[in-house]
Amino acid sequence: MKDLEIYVRDLEAGAVSQWLEGQLDQLELDDSQVDSVIKGTALFQGAGLRITLYPGAFGKRFTSLVMEGEALPWSSDLDCARSAWRSLDTEVRCSPGDWMEGDPVEDEKWWRLDHRGEHLVNWN
Repeated sequence: MKDLEIYVRDLEAGAVSQWLEGQLDQLELDDSQVDSVIKGTALFQGAGLRITLYPGAFGKRFTSLVMEGEALPWSSDLDCARSAWRSLDTEVRCSPGDWMEGDPVEDEKWWRLDHRGEHLVNWN
């Protein structure tokens, strides 16, 4: 099982399902309200995909979006974040890919994609 995880700032209701409708087949995701955990499913290249939204990640302004499946529409978190940023037009962050469970988060650099471009930054 592979996964992708990105963090979306100030996520608007319905925005994720609108973005993913053009990327996935048989999308079932009710994100009409984004104030609690939301679970959904879809298909990509005929394989099942689980989608979960976790509002309130890293403070109240970010929502974590996790996609899990055998086949994914993007090869990295950064590719997924780029697609999300183009569609959602709000700040998107993701890990650069070298973080391991147990590593201190405060030392971690994150990709931040926004109107200023793509930059590696500390979270805060």
